[in-house]
Amino acid sequence: MSNPNERFNRITPSERVLMGPGPSDVSARVLQAISAPTIGHLDPEYLAIMDETRGMMRRLFRTRHEMTMAISGTGSAGMECCVVNLIEPGDEMIVCVNGVFGTRMKDVAERCGAVVHPIELAWGQSFEPDAIAQALKEHPNTKVVGIVHAETSTGAHQPLEEITQIVHDSGALLLVDAVTSLGGMDVRVDDWRIDAIYSGTQKCLSCPPGLAPVSFSPAALEKIQNRKTKVASWYLDVSMLAQYWGSDRVYHHTAPINMTYALHEALRIILEEGIDARIARHTLNHRALRAGLEAMGLSYIPPRSLTTLNAVHVPEGVDDAGVRKRLLNDFGIEIGAGLGPFKGKAWRIGLMGHASTKRNVLLVLSALETIMADQGRSVARGEGPAAASAVYETKQAVPA
Repeated sequence: MSNPNERFNRITPSERVLMGPGPSDVSARVLQAISAPTIGHLDPEYLAIMDETRGMMRRLFRTRHEMTMAISGTGSAGMECCVVNLIEPGDEMIVCVNGVFGTRMKDVAERCGAVVHPIELAWGQSFEPDAIAQALKEHPNTKVVGIVHAETSTGAHQPLEEITQIVHDSGALLLVDAVTSLGGMDVRVDDWRIDAIYSGTQKCLSCPPGLAPVSFSPAALEKIQNRKTKVASWYLDVSMLAQYWGSDRVYHHTAPINMTYALHEALRIILEEGIDARIARHTLNHRALRAGLEAMGLSYIPPRSLTTLNAVHVPEGVDDAGVRKRLLNDFGIEIGAGLGPFKGKAWRIGLMGHASTKRNVLLVLSALETIMADQGRSVARGEGPAAASAVYETKQAVPA
């Protein structure tokens, strides 16, 4: 029985500097937008906000695809939406697996009844076009090729320009995970002929988690429209969602209205900065951080590193969890731990969206120096921040 005199604590989360694999820091403008009055999900004012948000998403994806929208759910909902709509039971699909999220895509495809042909690489590695071509030669009936552009679990960047040509020459569709790249790295849906792509609001878009931007090409929509079976997920059925996001406005589900406000404002911020300028900012901050970490003796895991997420080896003899705990407790900085085979062996340092700043780069380098020195690690004080500062002063190129 409830106690009428019982009192519950007010929620007062601590302020953090979010430099992990996500979520990233959220600007005051986005937080203010999410607190605006809630209106109905079929209110003409809200429908106008949806239209504007959709238009800005197209600009960010660099696409003219009509079927561009925000799925109600996190990035994994975006993944499921793309896979469940493109795959019918018995369809053959190639999935490129080099980390957690390639593995997850494979799992989702198998749950949809796909015959999955995985191409597997060691974690941290990126796929070469020849490997994709060979897999398509071995499996000529492949309907969809799925690949992760930015593997969050390893910090590995996957170039797509050559791969997309190979995929389309085979007659397959290309499905891309851009959860940790959209808004921080170059993503060109039309130029790269990406057929289905998904992302999440909580990474480089610097919006709270809860929506998944997706976009489908006309070829992808044709496959969806010509399905022989119903899409396994009612909630994520694009043919139904299209009627809500399109001109018909047929009720499908109650949209997360205030999250749409937040995404709208986050996209406004991105377009005000300029997509190219934003990518350049992420690249410069990555180069500065990399110079500082390497000056401190830390080495990167992936040969091709993301600019948005930096995965480095934990130095021998350094207490991984202890360092992360002190970063959080003493400096208010969150960085990510390693996953899977990298558990206890890697740090994942995010520089995404609102958190990708010179201040944060110098802050985390100084904090790491202090903590590692306290653990007995031989670190020349000031060397990491000095190396990063040199990059900012000269904007010198550091290999990515």
